[in-house]
Amino acid sequence: MGNLKEVRNRITSTISTQQITKAMKLVSATKLRKAQSAITQMRPYADKLNGILKNLKDSVESEKLSKYFNQQASDKVLIVVISSDRGLCGGFNANIIKRTRAMLTETYAEQVAKNQVELLFVGKKAYEFFKKLNLPCNTEFMGLFSQLNAENGFALGDYVLQQYLSGKYNCVEVVYNQFKNAATQIVCNDVMLPISMKASNSSSNNDYIFEPNKVDILEELIPRTIKTQLYRCLLDSFASEHGARMISMDKATDNAGEILKQLKLVYNRGRQAAITNEISEIVGGAAALNG
Repeated sequence: MGNLKEVRNRITSTISTQQITKAMKLVSATKLRKAQSAITQMRPYADKLNGILKNLKDSVESEKLSKYFNQQASDKVLIVVISSDRGLCGGFNANIIKRTRAMLTETYAEQVAKNQVELLFVGKKAYEFFKKLNLPCNTEFMGLFSQLNAENGFALGDYVLQQYLSGKYNCVEVVYNQFKNAATQIVCNDVMLPISMKASNSSSNNDYIFEPNKVDILEELIPRTIKTQLYRCLLDSFASEHGARMISMDKATDNAGEILKQLKLVYNRGRQAAITNEISEIVGGAAALNG
């Protein structure tokens, strides 16, 4: 009976765990709908800003704008690492950590050796890993996901821009999960600064009249575009986190169901064996008395 009691306790524990994972799945599904709506609405705006920027790329020769397109004198690199504050979301954080480690050991190995790489964390999980590596860590925006909105997202963009334009960094790169759908997140690392002006697919040969001139427009447009892109990365990561957690909790709920089936089978077999044993003892006892 001791074994049956242990199995019964495991069944109770598994049922409790299944209820928790099912509730977490429903909560994540609700949050995902809101986060998915936010990133879906942001993408067309961000893409349009990029398109305008590329169509005005001929003006980058201006000394006023060269600071955005040329690396600074510093050798220091800033990597913005966007993870989550909580776990239980599958490989969401592990993939971010893996990509960041690859960048540190391959892309920026020389700068790491000279202690010229700084990590700026949004989300606690990546910080909990990288703080052990004795790298310069910036945690000023680590709790940003506790109140994610445009104001706080643009504040991160303002900070990054100010630090870059002051000459502290010669490169700013962002590591994040891009949201594709609830089941798929794509790990990305994008160079935010200096800006790379790749050729645009759209035509920019139209004879436009600009008021004010293109340089003044770009001087206003470039900071706004960079801040918008960073905010977009945050929204992508936020939606990806809830999608990953929803799928992870769904799988955990299904796994708990499978474990319950096995435990109940073991329990029923043990109970049947115990009953059979008791009947055998009763029959044996009765036979002895009759003998």
